Amino acid sequence: MQNFNYHTHTYRCRHADYNMSDEDYVKALLSKGFKKIAFTDHAPDKDGIDKRTYMRMDYSEKEEYLNSIKDLREKYKDLIEIETGFEVEYLPGREKYLLDLKNEVDKIVLGQHYIYAEDNKSLKIFRHQEFTDEDLIKYATYIELAMQNKIPDIIVHPDIYMLSRDNFGEVESKVAHMICKSAEVHNIPLEINLTEIQLYLIGRRTKISYPSKEFWDIATNYNIQVLYGIDAHFKDQIEMYEECVEYVNEYIGTEKIKKLNFIKNI
Repeated sequence: MQNFNYHTHTYRCRHADYNMSDEDYVKALLSKGFKKIAFTDHAPDKDGIDKRTYMRMDYSEKEEYLNSIKDLREKYKDLIEIETGFEVEYLPGREKYLLDLKNEVDKIVLGQHYIYAEDNKSLKIFRHQEFTDEDLIKYATYIELAMQNKIPDIIVHPDIYMLSRDNFGEVESKVAHMICKSAEVHNIPLEINLTEIQLYLIGRRTKISYPSKEFWDIATNYNIQVLYGIDAHFKDQIEMYEECVEYVNEYIGTEKIKKLNFIKNI
């Protein structure tokens, strides 16, 4: 069982357990036998492009967040390795800002939740708006550009685009190939995200949009690195970790899972 997790959030993102401290996450992950973790909370949006008030920390909270994680790294150094990080979205023209953030932390994960709308100013956000075939190609192109610009260390939930789709067809397949090919070229791992698996197991989802069986079937054709991500916002996600991994392996298919190259550490 993978004993590291590089996708951990905090209360600062406004949609995680507000009563759970950074140290509570460390203790919960320690109790499950994790040896290395990275806090990768949603990065602050300095320019205010994302207007949602429940998605990320304020820019003024950035230093406090990083200092908190660094303090925990020192406090628990004999028990677990702790890294600083951010989860970011790529938008054309924001490369310098994202690379500046990368220089401040140990890990950057790319969780592409949105793209620019046709006006190149407002956002189209998964689960909130309808995505056309052209929008999905733009989503994949943004991920390709992020990798080309050496921004992410990991691509998390690369198949989140299936939130906007009922079926996996030609365009959805093209998107998967674009992402997997770029991950292979740039040697950047892709994450099997456990969020929807956990929600499905506790009855809060009636179907699983991602991980997508079809996406990961396509991924087996590429020489890419793969890892699991808890995407922890709540304690029960951590507590159900082993159950979620066992279920997702069966859900995707054990033969497909065996073909994937799971990393030992990064």
